[in-house]
Amino acid sequence: MSSPTVQLSIKGRGAADNPPNRFEPIALEPDWENVQPDDVPAPQTQFLRDATRTFIVRNTSPDVGFEYSINPYRGCEHGCIYCYARPGHEYFGLSAGLDFETKIFVKLDGPRLLRQELSHPKWQACVLAISGVTDCYQPVERKLRITRQCLEVLSDLGHPCSLITKNHLITRDIDVLSDMARRNLAMAILSVTTLNAELGARMEPRTSAPARRLDAIRALSSAGIPTGIMIAPLVPGLTDHEVPSILSACAEAGATFAGYVPLRLPFAVKELFEQWLERHYPDRKDKVLNRIRSLRSGKLNDSNFHTRMRGHGAFADQFKKMFDLAKRRAGLDRPGPELTTGHFRRPNEQFSLF
Repeated sequence: MSSPTVQLSIKGRGAADNPPNRFEPIALEPDWENVQPDDVPAPQTQFLRDATRTFIVRNTSPDVGFEYSINPYRGCEHGCIYCYARPGHEYFGLSAGLDFETKIFVKLDGPRLLRQELSHPKWQACVLAISGVTDCYQPVERKLRITRQCLEVLSDLGHPCSLITKNHLITRDIDVLSDMARRNLAMAILSVTTLNAELGARMEPRTSAPARRLDAIRALSSAGIPTGIMIAPLVPGLTDHEVPSILSACAEAGATFAGYVPLRLPFAVKELFEQWLERHYPDRKDKVLNRIRSLRSGKLNDSNFHTRMRGHGAFADQFKKMFDLAKRRAGLDRPGPELTTGHFRRPNEQFSLF
């Protein structure tokens, strides 16, 4: 059973309702008939303790640029409507819609588990990615400081890491990151999807505004932290025309490398994104969806490891050529830094020096 199209928006949220969970036989469908926009209830965010016993996750996908990652949070209050991580909430009996934005699992034991797992004799140091799934600097991080504590563990053990975020809050941790960068242990990546503040507020409602992300790039790079950008996702028919201006603005702010990923819409994200287009950009809906299909062999999602990160066909080739040209013109056609694992020492190894 599919959820009906919802025309009403909820301020500060990307999704407007909770579509059915693909694993659950029963679904709740709200009755929006005769409901005025001002009467749409604004759901409050709930934070739930994640009692996971392991923190470092191994990635086996060959098209993802890291093997191991940590994610301090499941779910994300940023509410990006296109987020590929949304379907992960369905494994907890929740929805990929509002539940993903309002029911956030927090790994309070993450820093302790991180130190414990890095101390294991069999652990082989590598560049550990922070935020491979949801954003490690989403709003609640300001209070909980789980990401900062993880950085302090990594700095203490001399272990390299990379971070990706859409939030200016990363600048809070410049002191730790700059110290790590001096030892070639850290790099930062800002996800910049648009320079249009109005579009950003609709598409990524609780992220930092585009100007604030440029400020973060400027602050990080000025502190000596290698900083790059990702245009992820690149939305065909909606944001693709901004690629040259995004790259130019980020290079001017101090970014030194860049990448992109075309939009993909797995599972329930397809329906959520279609409804979002209908609410905010009905005149562009068909164009955007057809462009996505042209990249994804006629579908809205492509799970093939060999094509999902770049797309397939004439439009995919066109996007790549456009991006590569704009990247060269902006001076961002250099690879990211090669971080070192040579400083890594387990706690017992450190103590053995004395």
